[in-house]
Amino acid sequence: MTNETRTPPTSPGRSRSVVDVLRDAVRDNMRQYGMLVALGLIVVLFQIWTGGTLLLPNNVSNLIQQNSYILILAMGMMIVIIAGHIDLSVGSVAAFVGALSAVMMVKHDMPWVAALVVSLVIGALAGAWHGFWIAYVGIPSFIVTLAGMLLFRGATQIVLEGESVGPFPHGFQQMAQGFIPEMGPYTQYHNPTLLLGALVIVVVLVQQWRDRRSQLAYELEPLPFNIWVVKCVAIVAAVVAVTLTLASYRGVPVVLLILCALLIGLGFVMRNTVTGRHVYALGGNKAAAKLSGVKDKRVTFLVFVNMGTLAALAGCVYAARLDAATPQAGLMFELEAIAAAFIGGASMSGGVGKVMGAVIGGLVLGVLNNGMSLVGIGTDYQQVIKGLVLLAAVGFDVWNKRRAGS
Repeated sequence: MTNETRTPPTSPGRSRSVVDVLRDAVRDNMRQYGMLVALGLIVVLFQIWTGGTLLLPNNVSNLIQQNSYILILAMGMMIVIIAGHIDLSVGSVAAFVGALSAVMMVKHDMPWVAALVVSLVIGALAGAWHGFWIAYVGIPSFIVTLAGMLLFRGATQIVLEGESVGPFPHGFQQMAQGFIPEMGPYTQYHNPTLLLGALVIVVVLVQQWRDRRSQLAYELEPLPFNIWVVKCVAIVAAVVAVTLTLASYRGVPVVLLILCALLIGLGFVMRNTVTGRHVYALGGNKAAAKLSGVKDKRVTFLVFVNMGTLAALAGCVYAARLDAATPQAGLMFELEAIAAAFIGGASMSGGVGKVMGAVIGGLVLGVLNNGMSLVGIGTDYQQVIKGLVLLAAVGFDVWNKRRAGS
């Protein structure tokens, strides 16, 4: 089972027009394309509303750093929801691991690299704790992770003894606050960022060409060549715009490299590995997946171990950004991550979604937060607007399923 709907093959002797191909492509990827269009419209709206402030290089860098921990959580949450589960504990796990990392570095003088590795292991163990009860005991994920939310929230208070702990070593801070260093001659732009942008363009174009050749090899109907060229040009233009924006300030934030590594790694696992296909199969139809030989308990367990590890990483990134671990860290993180996943294309029934969609959903929320703050909209109205956006996204999913079933 996959997360994509295949277009029925064209009957012999019948050619399909460009309009037909585009219509089918949009219909088969409606949620993903719809959120991309929505993100673009939101960016344009706030760019005009803020008088150009939204896309200033320093604000774009701040937007990435400000939302990095939510994007990390959203990628993990997307996989959990695809598998047909939910995780309400990620905010508390993030706070707990952030607190432990602070205690290790500040109170026990542990090197920050060692503290980070230990923190990720603790996050994996927290995920394994949840995964055991869900996969092997059979308790619903909602109940297990709700208990985990309370458990780790209390544990955070105990570890920190009600006080903030900081500051952190410089290297740990740089994980969330730093930028890759400048190198080379003066060019008015950040040279390493320009090189990274060029590398991304080459990799993307090669991947697009390989995907097209693969579709032709398996006798699948690709986009018409001229439309495919337009798509590639649009992707290159977007990469160039982001590259020049970041390069005109301080370059690529370190946390953006972390996000890109996670996006590539998790995206590859979900698209190209047996485990990823099994996650989709379990979320789509658990009974059929078990009959097909999918080891449902093992896969579910691994999904929550992954979520715990990402929650730990998000907790460390958040603590590094604040330069302190606080008892109130992680509040509402789980709801932000769940909202980002659903806005980005996850389905309530499971079995549908892409890791990239979680990033798009997280960016929609991040741009909304940033843009509304820039124009002076209060946090009370911000919550109302974000709630309506989430309701619209889930409502669209329900409508789309009914339309497909009719």
